[in-house]
Amino acid sequence: MSRFGRGRGGGSTGVTAPVRCDRRTKNLAKRLRPGDIAVIDHVDLDRASAEALLEREVAAVLNTAVSISGRFPNLGPRLIVEAGVPLVDDVDPEVFARVHEGERLTLDGGALLKGESVLATGTPQTSESVAAAMDAARAGISVQLEAFAANTAEYLRHEHDLLFDGVGIPDVSTPMEGRHVLVAVRGYHHREDLAALHPYIRDFRPVLIGVDGGADALVEAGFRPALVVGDFDCVSDQALNSGAELVVHADRDGRAPGLKRVRELGREAAAFRGAGSGEDAAILLADHAGASVIVLAGAQSALEEFLDRGRVGMAGSFLTRLRVGGRLVDAKGAARLYRRRISPWSLIALAGAALLVVVLAALSSPARSGYVAFLTTRWDLLAEYAYRLTGLFT
Repeated sequence: MSRFGRGRGGGSTGVTAPVRCDRRTKNLAKRLRPGDIAVIDHVDLDRASAEALLEREVAAVLNTAVSISGRFPNLGPRLIVEAGVPLVDDVDPEVFARVHEGERLTLDGGALLKGESVLATGTPQTSESVAAAMDAARAGISVQLEAFAANTAEYLRHEHDLLFDGVGIPDVSTPMEGRHVLVAVRGYHHREDLAALHPYIRDFRPVLIGVDGGADALVEAGFRPALVVGDFDCVSDQALNSGAELVVHADRDGRAPGLKRVRELGREAAAFRGAGSGEDAAILLADHAGASVIVLAGAQSALEEFLDRGRVGMAGSFLTRLRVGGRLVDAKGAARLYRRRISPWSLIALAGAALLVVVLAALSSPARSGYVAFLTTRWDLLAEYAYRLTGLFT
């Protein structure tokens, strides 16, 4: 249930709020304030984008595109309507020209009103309509898998030197050879993943890599990233100025729009040249640097989540995972398999404290001379026990 008191299904009865527009959802998410009406142009709204909108506590979402085109079962629309936030599709694209940033307007059903004047209309979505569209998309998934196979072959043709020879991957100063590396992406359940990995991070001290907004997610969880990788279009200045080593994602020709922002902050960044996502770049960077284990937090793991990225994003992620192989571990799997190690020195300290109590009791006893003789003759046994205890847990 949203904080505006609507029930499931996204029905609306006159929401009046400031309206903010941007054709790029991730850019808009940075400007949104709680209670705003968000206007986007996003075909096949993915889950990560929907979560970014919901994190900003939007009052409603108006999409000038279709949130589910039917090409594949994307997860974003379901997330929004289940949160009780109105979702309106196929809104007149002229809304971007007719609405001023921050202007207070009213959404009534599928109509965006300024006073009594209708500025734009669209199709309200409900839980039922979203479920029906998802079912239809699943029915045609075989077509998308065929397209994905063709796109994967095309990606491999263009990026084989990156995947097999590491061409375009920069050398970084952060040591990762033989170490665990944690790659954090601000995506699917990233907060839950990082919370579950707290004991693992505390004990193993992996190298922390934040992918764009994933760097902010690490900071919010109480950690400091060693590297920040990505386009740098949805990461805070705080994360970029945290002292982390920066690696900007560039195309094969070396063009990196994010480099301008880095230099404006007085920083420099190495360039990762290649197609694919920032997440793929971070994984390949850790692999190239010799990481022994790469734990991935906040990224897609289930088939439905994987398809949610669209076939272009799927190809790079699929081949990157094949390249790294068994060293790549999902955060949820790592959290389930990990059992916090017992420090041998903690056990020795506990045994020492118990021994101290016995000694003090013996010295205060009338028969203390007998106790002292007993402890003296048994000291060699206690020392041997401590030595074995240390070897057992190391």
